[in-house]
Amino acid sequence: MPELDSIVSQVLRNCRISDSRHAGFYSICGLALRLRDLYKWEKGLEPWVEKESSEILEWIGDKEETWNELAEKDFDDLTVFGNEYHPFDAEGINAVLEPHGLFYGAGYVYSLNPTFFLAILEEKRQVDGITVYLLGHELARDLFTVPALSQDNCIVLRKESAKLFLWDRIFFIRKSGRYALRYGLENYGLKKQDTKALRKSLARISAAEMETYMYHELGEIKDTVFARDTWRGIVAAFPYTPIELLARTVKDLLADTNQYGTLQYIVREHRTASLAFYVAFLDGLRKELFPEMVKAFREFTKTHNWKIIEQATASGYKTARRYAKAIGDLYQEGKEKKDLQWSKTQIEKQLLEPLGIRKE
Repeated sequence: MPELDSIVSQVLRNCRISDSRHAGFYSICGLALRLRDLYKWEKGLEPWVEKESSEILEWIGDKEETWNELAEKDFDDLTVFGNEYHPFDAEGINAVLEPHGLFYGAGYVYSLNPTFFLAILEEKRQVDGITVYLLGHELARDLFTVPALSQDNCIVLRKESAKLFLWDRIFFIRKSGRYALRYGLENYGLKKQDTKALRKSLARISAAEMETYMYHELGEIKDTVFARDTWRGIVAAFPYTPIELLARTVKDLLADTNQYGTLQYIVREHRTASLAFYVAFLDGLRKELFPEMVKAFREFTKTHNWKIIEQATASGYKTARRYAKAIGDLYQEGKEKKDLQWSKTQIEKQLLEPLGIRKE
C-alpha cells in the first residue's frame, strides 16, 4: 500500500506527542518498564533480549530530546487516502483501513491519558455479539503496553503487546505469586521452568492466555453494575489518585467475576493453567479486595474441585458490587451537592482508609 509509510509516520508522531505529555506521570519503575518495552518494540527484539545499559541509556536520551521538542505540540489530524480524520476518530479511520488489513487504535487509558497504535489485522470474529479484532505486528505504538482493550464497543487483542506483557509479569513476579506461577507453567508443560524452555513456549502460552484477556474485556463491556458514565466521571474527577485506582480495580474485579468475564470462562473451560496465572498475578488492591481467590486456589491444587473456584468468584463479585455502589453513591451525592471535594473526603474516609490506603 503506497500510503502505508505516511500513515505509520503520522501515527508515530501522535504516539510520541502523547508520550512526551504523560511520561512524567508514571512512577519511576512504571516508566522504566514501559521504556523497556518500547525499546524492544522499536528494535524488533524478543521480550527476553536485554541490551547493554549504555546502549539503552543513549536511546532514552534521544527519546527525551524528541519528547522535549514535541511536549507543546497538539495531536495532528491523520490524512488517510486523501481524507483528513480527527486522531480519535478510530471508527472512521478503521472503516478505510480495515479493507487493507490494518487496524488503528485511539482512545484514553489510565488517568485519561491518550494512546495510539497501528497494527496488522489478522482476524475478525464475533464473540457473544461483540466484534473481536486480533492484531499482529504493530507498526506504530506508544508507551502503553496492554494485551487487550475495548474500543468503540469492540474488543482488540494485541499479540505483540501480549507477549511483552506476559514476559514482564513472569519476570517481575512477586514472591507470593511464585507458587501459582510454577503451577501454571507446569500445566503448560514446563516442568523445569528454565528460561530457555520458557522462551520457546512464550508464544504458545501467550496465544492461549489471549482468550482470558478477551473475556475480561467482554465482562467489562457487558457489566451493568458500575454504570459506565458514573465510572468515567469518577476517573475524570480524581485522576492520578487512590480513588481512581480503587474505581479501576473495582471495575476490573467486576469484569473478572461477572457471568461474562474471565473467571467464569476459566471455570467453564476448566483452564487450570489460566487459573494459576490469574492467582499468580493477583496483587495490590485487587488482591486486597479478592483474598478468597488465593485461599480457594490453594484448596483447588489439592482437590481440583472447580466448585471452590466458583464460590470464590461469586464472593468476589459481591465485594465488587458493594464497592461499586458505595463509590458511585458517594460520587453522585457530591455532584448533587456540587462539591466533589466532599465526595473525595468521604470515599477516602469510608472506603480507602479501612483498606489501609493513605490519602494523597
